[in-house]
Amino acid sequence: MGAGLRRVAITGMSGITAFGQSWAEVEGKLHANASGIENMPEWSRYAELNTRLGGPVRDFTPPAHFTRKVTRSMGRVSLLATCATERALAQAGLLEEATIRDGRMGVAYGSSTGSTDAVREFGAMLSSGSMGNINATTYLRMMPHTTAANISVYFGLKGRVIPASSACTSASHSIGYAYETIRHGKQLMMVAGGAEELCVSEAAVFDTLFATSTRNDTPRETPRPFDRDRDGLVIGEGAATFVLEDLDHARARGAKVHAEIVGFGSNSDGDHLTHPNTHTMQRAMELALEDAGLPATAIGYVNAHATATEHGDIAETQATWRLFGARAPVSSFKGHIGHTLGACGAIEGWWTIEMMNSGWFAPTLNLENVDPRCGELDYIRGAGRRFDTEYVLKNNFAFGGINTSLVFRRAS
Repeated sequence: MGAGLRRVAITGMSGITAFGQSWAEVEGKLHANASGIENMPEWSRYAELNTRLGGPVRDFTPPAHFTRKVTRSMGRVSLLATCATERALAQAGLLEEATIRDGRMGVAYGSSTGSTDAVREFGAMLSSGSMGNINATTYLRMMPHTTAANISVYFGLKGRVIPASSACTSASHSIGYAYETIRHGKQLMMVAGGAEELCVSEAAVFDTLFATSTRNDTPRETPRPFDRDRDGLVIGEGAATFVLEDLDHARARGAKVHAEIVGFGSNSDGDHLTHPNTHTMQRAMELALEDAGLPATAIGYVNAHATATEHGDIAETQATWRLFGARAPVSSFKGHIGHTLGACGAIEGWWTIEMMNSGWFAPTLNLENVDPRCGELDYIRGAGRRFDTEYVLKNNFAFGGINTSLVFRRAS
């Protein structure tokens, strides 16, 4: 840490996922090697769509106090984000504190896009020539920064708003930018995270690239990150929120510190929008380590992005191998709940920190036969593994050639 830079604590973490809304629920599913992947029969109307698989959040209902008046500007993605944020603020002991509403707390939040229902309303206008479905909130539900803006307004946060819409790095970008904002003394506290709602249009994006899994009759067996027999990714949904604050501030108010963020690295491939670059992936990890002032040997576990696509898995594992070899255990959550796109950095980061704190690390579900092209990393597979580590690394990579890496430290 450089002179004058603040230490950044995580004092709240909560999410809404296919595995539930509490770590106890999630941990039980991980220990049971459960899968949140389902066949989506409602997608059968799209005859040319190859995949029929998704990782939905079932039975999500906002609390009763989320009245129509305050949620008119929220589509599903913003509702997921705002509900997760309320739980995280409550866990941090800040939900009722006036200090979060006087400019000392900002928000950095992201999603790949806004709510699809709102996009559909504009699409209907363009195809029919009628504006009958458009109203004053349609754009507010559709805009790329709908999650960040709605969180800011709902909780009355008057600090910086940093929206990130960078596909699969939306959440990790948001967390990284929030960390830097506090670290450099621009805000005392930040809400940070990401959300995504499941929509057939997002599955279609990857379907056109022949990157989706088509094991439609055996959803429990896919996706298969790093596996020789993988056949593509599966889209999921959910949200997760971190509450970040200056460590001294957290200690002064007696808050529980779940972990620290000590390093963030981000860069761009600069050469292709959809083809991953193993060298810039590696450099993003190096930047995070340099920011943390740590050697690669300090990292005891790597939570991989691991989309279960051929090019993505191979490029990522080659980059990871060059930095860590077989010394740091590696696993991914996408076999469990699919690729939650703009939410994955926050959901997977939350679970990674919880595993670090408990000393038990989940395996990569469905990883049975490692693809030889994915090298000889120390993959956690079959069953979870117990070990202690002070530092973990979380990677995410996105369309546009965007790479992010975060380093978390176990709370002392």
